[in-house]
Amino acid sequence: MALKRKLVPQSVYRRQLATRLRELREASGLTLTEVSKQIEVNQGSLSRIETGERGTTPVLVRALLDCYAVTDTELRDDILDLVRADKEQQKPWWRKYSTVLTPTRYDGYLALEAGAVGLANYQPLLVPGLLQTEDYARAVIAQMRPELTSDQVDTLVKVRMERQESSRSGEHSTDLWAVLDEAVLHRVIGSPAVMRQQFAHLVQAGEQPNVTIQLLPFSLGAHPGLYGPFVILTFPQPTGPLVWLENPNNSVYLESESDIQNYTDIFDQLRASALNPAETRTHLTRTAEELEP
Repeated sequence: MALKRKLVPQSVYRRQLATRLRELREASGLTLTEVSKQIEVNQGSLSRIETGERGTTPVLVRALLDCYAVTDTELRDDILDLVRADKEQQKPWWRKYSTVLTPTRYDGYLALEAGAVGLANYQPLLVPGLLQTEDYARAVIAQMRPELTSDQVDTLVKVRMERQESSRSGEHSTDLWAVLDEAVLHRVIGSPAVMRQQFAHLVQAGEQPNVTIQLLPFSLGAHPGLYGPFVILTFPQPTGPLVWLENPNNSVYLESESDIQNYTDIFDQLRASALNPAETRTHLTRTAEELEP
């Protein structure tokens, strides 16, 4: 399977805008070369706008809509709203942490997550970031990133906590469906006390209407999730879903229909094989009680 290695789109709005502008140009019967000559804008710039690799301005979009003979006022307003929304999302809450985030392109994932309406997350070894307690997150980051200073670890913990708050706030909270391998419960991160607190947090989180947590028991044996962790992000229509694969230095995303379908099929198999949410909460509570003091 080929991994698509490039910078992620900066916002879901830019992806929607790119799709709408490309569709309007194709409907008009014009080529990029013809449009470039008519409005006197570099063809390469127009191409990057249509692929979502760069943003644009209301002035240029109005010129494009005129070129494509788009006279519907409501349609023009909708497309210009996408331009403004994309501009607004270029000032995200995580920008103040860019020094720590940019080297691993984690800021790219945050941009995608901020625009998502649904997340399907499979984790074989760790509690997902959106469900971690502060102490658990600090232990994970410090142990996985030994090159970081204590201040940098604290910064990444703050990012994780703000991610959680952001996913719960706003007009619509993000739907999260997390499937965890039972190994997550038996790898002690931080200390038994940290783990007990984390299990209690998972039980509480699983009772929220927009959160579903399921556990894959050891008794299942081998399963498709053994390939590794992944997140499927879904967005408001007409933007298609993405699969995010996190690597230590250069995380990547997949967006082809075949890749999306493959990971969706895997996630469906995993949640069908997992304990249901009620059984999962019971298992979490029992495992917490069995931890050494």
